[in-house]
Amino acid sequence: MKELDIKDYLPLVRKPSRYIGGEINSIIKDLSKVKLTFGLGFPDAYEVGMSHLGMQILYQILNARDEIACERVYAPWRDMEALMRDKGAALATLESSIPLNKLDIMGFSLQYELSFTNILAMLDLGGIPLAAKERKQTDPFVIGGGPSAFNPEPIAEFFDAFLLGDGESAVVEIADAVMEGRASGEERGEILKRLAAIQGVYVPSLFDVSYKADGTVERITPLLDGYEKVSKRVEPDINALPLPVRPVVPFMETIHDRVAVEISRGCTRGCRFCQAGSIYRPVRERTPENIVRIIEEALANTGYDEVSLLSLSTGDYTLIEELICGLMPRLDPKRVAVSLPSLRVGTLSARLANEIKRVRKTGFTLAPEAGSERLRQLINKGIKEEDLHDAARDVFSLGWNLMKLYFMIGLPTETDADVEEIVRLAECVRRIGKEASGRKPEINVSVASFIPKPYTPFQWEPQMTIEECRRKQGMLRKRLLGQRLGYKWHDPEMSFLEGVFTRGDRRLSKVILRAFESGCRFDGWSEEFSFDAWMAAFRGEGVDPEFYALRRRPFDEVFPWDHLTPGVTGEFLRKEYENAIALAGTPDCKVDRCTNCGVCDHKVIRNRPVEDDGFLSTLEEGRAMDGESYRVALGFSKTGRMRFLSHLEMISAMVRAIRRAGLPIKYSQGFHPMPKISFASTLPVGMESLDETMYIELDETGGALDPGDIAERLNATLPEGLKFSGGSVIPLKLSHPSAMMTEYMLFLKGNPAGLDIDINGIDGIIRDFKDRDTIVVGIKKKDKVQDIDIKPFVAALSHAGDMAVGLTLRSGDGGVAPRPSVVVACLFNLSRDASSLIPITKTRAVYKTPI
Repeated sequence: MKELDIKDYLPLVRKPSRYIGGEINSIIKDLSKVKLTFGLGFPDAYEVGMSHLGMQILYQILNARDEIACERVYAPWRDMEALMRDKGAALATLESSIPLNKLDIMGFSLQYELSFTNILAMLDLGGIPLAAKERKQTDPFVIGGGPSAFNPEPIAEFFDAFLLGDGESAVVEIADAVMEGRASGEERGEILKRLAAIQGVYVPSLFDVSYKADGTVERITPLLDGYEKVSKRVEPDINALPLPVRPVVPFMETIHDRVAVEISRGCTRGCRFCQAGSIYRPVRERTPENIVRIIEEALANTGYDEVSLLSLSTGDYTLIEELICGLMPRLDPKRVAVSLPSLRVGTLSARLANEIKRVRKTGFTLAPEAGSERLRQLINKGIKEEDLHDAARDVFSLGWNLMKLYFMIGLPTETDADVEEIVRLAECVRRIGKEASGRKPEINVSVASFIPKPYTPFQWEPQMTIEECRRKQGMLRKRLLGQRLGYKWHDPEMSFLEGVFTRGDRRLSKVILRAFESGCRFDGWSEEFSFDAWMAAFRGEGVDPEFYALRRRPFDEVFPWDHLTPGVTGEFLRKEYENAIALAGTPDCKVDRCTNCGVCDHKVIRNRPVEDDGFLSTLEEGRAMDGESYRVALGFSKTGRMRFLSHLEMISAMVRAIRRAGLPIKYSQGFHPMPKISFASTLPVGMESLDETMYIELDETGGALDPGDIAERLNATLPEGLKFSGGSVIPLKLSHPSAMMTEYMLFLKGNPAGLDIDINGIDGIIRDFKDRDTIVVGIKKKDKVQDIDIKPFVAALSHAGDMAVGLTLRSGDGGVAPRPSVVVACLFNLSRDASSLIPITKTRAVYKTPI
């Protein structure tokens, strides 16, 4: 019997390209030659996980070691999870399909508290015991890292260890510790002690927690001598790290579909609501030379047409104007855009905005955070309303017509008057935009609920109640929408739950387990989130969520995370809280005096801003393509896993291959230039083809390329399953020929549809089909279902031997033509789902005129 391959069933799930692997720059090693297998897991959908730079960095670092195979795994969507459970398939890695319980280490990126149930789902699907104490000697070590690892107590019982802080060096030390411990035959507990000896690694089982009668933590007791407190791991100089220049390129569109470059790590602005500003100190900036090198090599290795410069505060990078002004003349001719994440008001200049818009306007998000001057002083935002006015005036005067403003509600001491200031400020920005541009701009206001986070000056504060959040959101909705301003807000119930877990303790693990067992998944997705299910889980375990979210903490309370530290001291946070109430500012220690937060030793661990060494002034301007155009038709095949790409995903894969191959493709004019590429037909997802055609318009500067050379260059950079077979130069104005007939081959042998048929019965089935006068089926076209007789479309149907059937379909003359799977369903009396599991290959298209 054929071994189950879950990929055979991908036609039954949404977005099958999430699960196929084989992406450009993914790494598959000979597992017989490695000593350790390391799974990197992201507990959310593929398109979210593939957007995370940290995962990409660790993937490249671990795979740089010959003896380590690092492979990726993401949370399967609900339909895929249901399919896997129905078929008894284990969750496995994308690269080599290693079941998770066969890995040596299973690492999770912990970015968001509402992904906790996905972690349990992935462990369960992968055959790994959920509770760390139940894992046996051969089970993987389950390790977490990321911002949520700084208070991992709600999920501590499910993890063997956590890494606090930077991972580049520590993740290799973790791999070595497990590899060496297993090679020595050490017991699991001894290997955990090896891990505990690594700077930044927290092993929860080596600490015991007791509680007072009032429910607060009484004591956190270390169980290993010399292991009383865990301090975060810090990479002192990010310029000393390997440059991440070969990111994996997804086939499907992801949340952030571009080259991401970390230009700086850490932030010292001291915004008092911001956990990242505390846990990622100090500031370490990447040199312009390294930034440019990453950009140019990553663009060549990926084929992306956009670069995003990442930092907690991108506009605070010391040489941000010089960097952008040096990059854009170099990237503009290559049609590469540069985007910046949410900018701090006051760091955007007219010069900066003018450079960014050279390729296309990638949009601006400014973050005033609070509407009133008083609240901005309270949170130490350090900006004036005039700064926002100036930024808006610069952006709109340079041609932008869209701006997003980001605010929070529920900050400590907030009043309704503070909330009303959000509306006034948004109206003011719109008015400035109209004055600066001469047209009415679009202003979108995004409002999040403030959540008190550990290691911030507001960690003692209560969170706003759900009812209060709804009331304030209602105020804003009425006022903003009444003024025709865009408005987006966060779900109050989701924010409440995030607040529960961000300051929770180990007793919440049983709630998470119950919620998982009741079906909670993808709780960070509003369409999947079930607040009722979560509240039922809390009631079922006798846990009051308001105890964690809505209670004001006294300053002497023992926090669940007190044995873990990012370096920022409790004394500093207490002083910052007092400064907040007094509306007193705290300076940015990167450019001002030291604030004695406790992070730096001022020798190895210290702020490392860059200095202008003149490198950016040496960058040469790129050369634009301005020659005449010529057009080429190229034949190609789409087979194997590539059959699961949608038409849009295939277009994206081709465009990126063209850019990787360095082909001089032409672009359209206008606001958002598009590459001049088109295709003769659109294939259904899941169908292979041996006869497809792509049309591409190229620039002849330097001479026209031979179509055979073009095909060869493309094949050198395409993923397995897409292959060109040559082509020809065609007139620029030649319209696409239309196919008269299309030939297909249906393969019935070993099909996953469960079709019970033998080779001797195929001829009778075909004969019966041909003998029918009409075969009427419902074909969906746009939003309507139209009944058509598919019999006239079937030009030929024959038994092709070895459980294969040949099918030729005539093209519809302006009407609705059936897909081959529709004919398969009628031929073998199958449901549409079952018929989609029959492998179909398009073998040839017959055109009215030759291509």
